[in-house]
Amino acid sequence: MTPIGIFDSGYGGLTILQKLQERLPQYDYLYLGDNARAPYGSRSFDVVYDFTRQAVMKLFELGCHLVILGCNTASAKALRTIQQNDLTAPLPADSPLLITTEGTSVAEPLTSNIASVGTSVAEPVTLLSQGRRVLGVIRPTVEQIGNITRSRHVGYVATEGTVRSMSYELEVAKFFPDVKVSGQACPLWAAIVEAGEAGSDGADYFVRKRIMQLLDKDPDIDTIILGCTHYPLLMSSLRKAVPDGIRIIPQGDLVVESLADYFRRHPDMDARCTKGGVTRFLTTENPDRFKECARIFLNHDVEVGHVDL
Repeated sequence: MTPIGIFDSGYGGLTILQKLQERLPQYDYLYLGDNARAPYGSRSFDVVYDFTRQAVMKLFELGCHLVILGCNTASAKALRTIQQNDLTAPLPADSPLLITTEGTSVAEPLTSNIASVGTSVAEPVTLLSQGRRVLGVIRPTVEQIGNITRSRHVGYVATEGTVRSMSYELEVAKFFPDVKVSGQACPLWAAIVEAGEAGSDGADYFVRKRIMQLLDKDPDIDTIILGCTHYPLLMSSLRKAVPDGIRIIPQGDLVVESLADYFRRHPDMDARCTKGGVTRFLTTENPDRFKECARIFLNHDVEVGHVDL
């Protein structure tokens, strides 16, 4: 089996997985949550990169050729480095990534002629990027935002780490330089969701507080991006807090549309991803704890295994 890997530091990526299962149910999925080390939001760039890289490599070892970072913090702080540095690195001869789940050599390896140290003979080496890709959730969101806003003033709510990275501001500027972007950190929102308090009076209070702070920064905002995959579960509170006429944009549907388009443009990757409709779950935390929280996000029970990174 060659599933699509979904990684998140916690549970928010389950909202992305749920949308993928709804719209692209034929594919196999493998969800990995680094719940033992969550949250990532306040951690440094180096730590988030290191943790995310470990998870991506584990998913590759488990047979995934395509991994989606269903975490805005990981997408903001680690994705670019993984894509530009790690995926272009040569694999050692004994790497488990040179072997498929069937125990045969990777077909048609992408090689580069690199001279061995102390010799002038160039020897072919297999690159990690052979047949493997890592995608995030920020760019699929940003690519559509210019077609959604009319005032050209966009806000987003996210973790402290995502806001500090300024990834949304930088990505929007690439695609739509005329759009003004304002971000608001919401440090308690994810914890409220995981505590099962979405929809409570407390959730209403903290959501309203952060939305007011965001709109104070730019009263002309007409579109608010939910820049954390936990936040769709706070939609009832958001609808109470966000004034009429302002659109709230969850990421799930945009990520699914982007992935479907990616498969159309890359039929070779689509062919690699198996289509048995099977989803597996792994966590670095206690599986029983994962089951409890996953029920909040998915509204059904799941079987989950433990993994070390």
